Amino acid sequence: MLVVFVVLVAVVSFFWTPWSTIYTDVANRHAGPFTAGHFLGTDLRGRDMASLLMAGARTTLYAGLLAVGIAAVIGTPLGILAGMLPRGWTEFILRVTDLWLAFPALLMALIFATIFGSSVTTAMVAIGISTIPSFIRVVRAGTMVVMTTDYVQAARVAGRGRIGIAVRHVLPNVAGLVIVQISVAYAIAILAEAALSYLGLGAGPTTPSWGRMLFDNKAALQAGYPSLLLWPGLAIAIAVLGFNLLGDGLRDRFDPRLAGR
Repeated sequence: MLVVFVVLVAVVSFFWTPWSTIYTDVANRHAGPFTAGHFLGTDLRGRDMASLLMAGARTTLYAGLLAVGIAAVIGTPLGILAGMLPRGWTEFILRVTDLWLAFPALLMALIFATIFGSSVTTAMVAIGISTIPSFIRVVRAGTMVVMTTDYVQAARVAGRGRIGIAVRHVLPNVAGLVIVQISVAYAIAILAEAALSYLGLGAGPTTPSWGRMLFDNKAALQAGYPSLLLWPGLAIAIAVLGFNLLGDGLRDRFDPRLAGR
């Protein structure tokens, strides 16, 4: 339900927000909730908090979709390949994956921001590339289990090639694992986007983002307006919790080891 709520808010923000996200109500800066027509108040610049939160949901979902899409599209076939190839090739792929995992995602985001400039897209491409090894390992483990089944052995005896086995037998059977990993990676991507936007490596000043809202209002505690940090922080927590709970539910649904629990 939390994920559905975030998605609905993002969809509604395409068509309607209480105020424009670039409008600044100078006369009512850092106003409290239900003040001058602002449901959740305004930030230190006078922008409507509710409108920024709604538009920020759109940015958050886009960031997660981009990062997870890159990781899943590249990591899934590589994981299947690693599970089907002879042991020597598999070990090579795993060693490359280990080196890949040792490269910090934040450092990759810094490199990308330096080369291509800071933006949500640039940051999420870096996070997506850093998440690929996780998909490779999960899918490889599932592929190795599928490759020991009788129907795969029968397909081999019947002369079906590796590509045919991968498409017809392996991919449908590891799809559940991929879906679960997508949900978990989505929550991680949301946190990464918020952190990178807070550090100035993600959303720009004119792009609504929950992490950017935290950055823009970081002086709110000293100024005595803690609610300006509460709303974006709460939004991030709700989104991450929602996708984590979704991942737990999907794992219970697709993991055969938990079927009888």
